[in-house]
Amino acid sequence: MTGFVKAGRADDVPLLEGRTVRLGARRVAIFRTPDGFHALAAACPHRAGPLADGILADSCVTCPLHGWRFDLRTGAGMGEHPGVEAFEVVQRDDELWLRVPEDLRDAA
Repeated sequence: MTGFVKAGRADDVPLLEGRTVRLGARRVAIFRTPDGFHALAAACPHRAGPLADGILADSCVTCPLHGWRFDLRTGAGMGEHPGVEAFEVVQRDDELWLRVPEDLRDAA
């Protein structure tokens, strides 16, 4: 799959939770919701809170440190704060694949 890197197994991400994967020096948070998988940059832009540990509700994740919310589909900040990068996730059999920029493909 051109432009994608293997990010792990689907079974490693429980429903309504997130898990972090490392792609080179970057971390990406992968979330599982009833409508599928979503992936965002793993650190909140406020104080680098671990988004994979956040609470999922209403197609958003809430940073566990200070409550900033991010749209799981787009990474947009929900409110008056910046968003985070979002990544396309594809599930093939039990494997998760992320579409990532070329610099992250080389590091994976």
